[in-house]
Amino acid sequence: MNVRHHVSDDLLSAYATGELVEGWSLAVATHLALCPDCRNRLRDFEAIAGELFEGLPASTDDMGSSWAQLSQRLADPSDGIIPAARQGVVASASRAPVLPEPLRSYVGSDALALKWKPLGRGAYQVPIPTGDGVTSVRLLRIPAGRPVPEHSHGGRELTLVLAGSFSDEKGRFCRGDIEEADEELQHQPIAGAGEDCICLAVTDAPLRFKSRLLRLIQPVLGI
Repeated sequence: MNVRHHVSDDLLSAYATGELVEGWSLAVATHLALCPDCRNRLRDFEAIAGELFEGLPASTDDMGSSWAQLSQRLADPSDGIIPAARQGVVASASRAPVLPEPLRSYVGSDALALKWKPLGRGAYQVPIPTGDGVTSVRLLRIPAGRPVPEHSHGGRELTLVLAGSFSDEKGRFCRGDIEEADEELQHQPIAGAGEDCICLAVTDAPLRFKSRLLRLIQPVLGI
């Protein structure tokens, strides 16, 4: 696996310092599980964050309290800064899991055993509950060769490919690749031929579909 599209410096530095809410953190952590290059970059950001913390005055009560809270959250997986494995699933020796940890423990199984909910046009989703109150997190399965309806974004969207591939205006994305979209991007991703595209999608605002019909049923779809 050769990951070509990586998590941005802004997101990775925020992840290293514990500033990301749970949904974004889950996407970054799952990408890190698939990307050795970004794991190396993360170590650099963690080293920088450690040096900055060491240089702060020891008498800064608010910072001391914040660091204590952060340390407690890092030690407690239930708070989700760096989501840890919960109820881990042992992968088959003959087949690597589609969903790496920590994502696999969030949904309780690997992709083939999940209860996928239809979205229409052959697409399916699995909503993933989080406790951050900010993000919407879901697994999506798009049929091979099929397009996603054209849309723009009301905020940030992270899309991490876990199986298959998709292509859009920004290029081709395969397993391990992550795309970061914002209000400026309007696109129509198309799943690659030969294999359904399974991806993790995290948003902080509803998508803006070009189709009026999709806009009407969007509250029902929950996307």
